[in-house]
Amino acid sequence: MLRKKVTTSMLAMTMAASLALTGCHGKDQSTQKSSQKTEQIVHLTFWDDNSGPQRTPIWKELIDKFEKENPTIDIKYVGLPKDSAKATFDAAIAAEDTPDIGSVYTSWLPEYSSRHALLPLDSYFANWSEKEKINKDAIRFNQQIVVDQKLYGIPYTQNLDILWVRSDWLKEAHMKVPETWDEFFRTAEKLTDPSKKRYGFTIRGGAGASFQLQRMMYAYSGIEASVINGKSTINDPKHVEFLKKYLALYQNYTPKSDITNDYKAMLAGFDTGVAAMVQHNLGSYAEHSEVFTPDQFQAVPLPKSVKGQYAAEAGNAIGISIFKETKHPKEAWKFVQFMNSKFAQSYWNRNVGQIPTNTDVLNEAWVKTAPHIQIAAKVYSDPETILNEPPFYLPEYSRILYTIVDPSIQAVLSGSMTVEELLDQWAGAINEAQQQYDQQHN
Repeated sequence: MLRKKVTTSMLAMTMAASLALTGCHGKDQSTQKSSQKTEQIVHLTFWDDNSGPQRTPIWKELIDKFEKENPTIDIKYVGLPKDSAKATFDAAIAAEDTPDIGSVYTSWLPEYSSRHALLPLDSYFANWSEKEKINKDAIRFNQQIVVDQKLYGIPYTQNLDILWVRSDWLKEAHMKVPETWDEFFRTAEKLTDPSKKRYGFTIRGGAGASFQLQRMMYAYSGIEASVINGKSTINDPKHVEFLKKYLALYQNYTPKSDITNDYKAMLAGFDTGVAAMVQHNLGSYAEHSEVFTPDQFQAVPLPKSVKGQYAAEAGNAIGISIFKETKHPKEAWKFVQFMNSKFAQSYWNRNVGQIPTNTDVLNEAWVKTAPHIQIAAKVYSDPETILNEPPFYLPEYSRILYTIVDPSIQAVLSGSMTVEELLDQWAGAINEAQQQYDQQHN
């Protein structure tokens, strides 16, 4: 295989210190650019992978700042809903009508690079005076997971899947936060009270369900390799064991509507007081902090695996990529540099609640005072933490999850498919994709 073992250092090295931020201000764009001749302005389109009331204003503020510093570059912001963003990018690539720049998940890089959709950034990055400030392990990971070992995205943020819990409900019930999987299941049961329309947990059963389910499964099993000797570990007996308990929560200790929950609906269930716990990531901090006071909710690590170690997904990052069809790569690179600057990374990550990759941001105050970031530090800095690497390198990987696994999860929830059938179908699709990959690259 062309990938190397990933260690906890990839994200742990970004946790050494903290962030504080001075505000940035918008500008009068019409006045700013009225002095520029139309033909001098370079127009670039940027696609945001996760638009909404929390994140869109952050991007627009940063774009305003960038345009003020670069008055001959105009950035057109296009916000995509998270659960349909991948399909929109896919369609644009197929139609050869891509944006100039995009916010692209690490897991998408192998597929998009194999489709020759992205511009290699190696030479740009090598000549950038601030390249040493970007987490080296995150850069190395992005290179390792693509066939040609080139750099197709500069990660501006890193993440971790966790549990968000209603700490006030736990206090009310004289319970502590769950630290083991047995405690997690007991907490979901104990905090369910149908008379109050309260449930102990909420499951993501709709679009994107497979991504979160996969992270929960490997957090439980502690299996380090997603593929061993060319075979997927998805249908491992420990995953069968876990899913039988986990998906059995549905309708008993979760809302019936969970079967169609996408990302937004799942978080809304937590934020409106329907669910006591939700499994998501650091990035939903902004949504929760808008509706709860600090003593009402908190971040909790996913329980340690049955092997006794924390287990998290490697490569849980998002970067800025330049699409190959752009007519203005130099100007697009300026935006990539800006988004990975101390100022932009600090502003974006502080407001969203995720982990920056620029080491200059690490001495700012908010990392030290943000409890959810400290939870991430606890997990990533633990020398025994296992980082599982899904087969991102398979061109079919994302398609399998979206078109095969997501509908099958709903089938299990509705009772028309068993857990074993789900996992065998899932593993079979990965095994077939792996076989095709091996034939092409060995």
